Order: sequence, then C-alpha cells, then structure tokens
Amino acid sequence: MIKILHNPRCSKSRAGVTLLEEKGVEFEIIKYLDDPLTPDELSSVLEKLGIRPLELIRKNEAVYKDEFADKELSDEEWILAMLEHPRLIERPIIINGDKAVIGRPAEAIESIL
Repeated sequence: MIKILHNPRCSKSRAGVTLLEEKGVEFEIIKYLDDPLTPDELSSVLEKLGIRPLELIRKNEAVYKDEFADKELSDEEWILAMLEHPRLIERPIIINGDKAVIGRPAEAIESIL
C-alpha cells in the first residue's frame, strides 16, 4: 500500500493527499510529526528516495536556521537531527514499495503510482 508522510498544516502535503484521492489510489497517511519515524524508518525512506540526509532537510525551517545552518554534519548526525526535529523533514514523501518521491510539486507523485 502507498504511504504518505504528511503534515496536515502544510499546503504542499495537503495537495499530495488530494492528488492521491483524485487518482483513486488507496493510501495510508502517516502524520510523522505526531508519530515520529524511527531511525530505521528514516534510513529506509532515504534509501528509497536515493538521496543523502542533507537533501531531505527543510532549510527554511526556523530550527534549521537557529541550530544547523552553519554546521557541517555527517549523514548520521543529520538523521539524528531529523529524528529530534521532525519538522526538518521535507514533505510530503510518498512511498510505494521500494520507491519513494518527495511530492513537490504534487505532480511528482505520479512518477511512482
């Protein structure tokens, strides 16, 4: 089943949910701010996306600007930062089997349906 890492307060994330609904696709919503990812889950998402942790960071978030903007962190340290501050994770992320995509723009989701 398709999963979407979703923040209901984010317009881009809501657009991703809308696109999935319009396509008639069955999917599970994971509100990752309410139910944070485990280290293994986040590592799996990164692997499915095929990107390094820094590429998943939301650099416009206040916590990034306040705590991380001027730091050079290892991949493991970025993963720990995202686990501690889930708002740093880019959204929405759509997962379909062993593939995932960041749904920005929402049309990018169609590439894994």
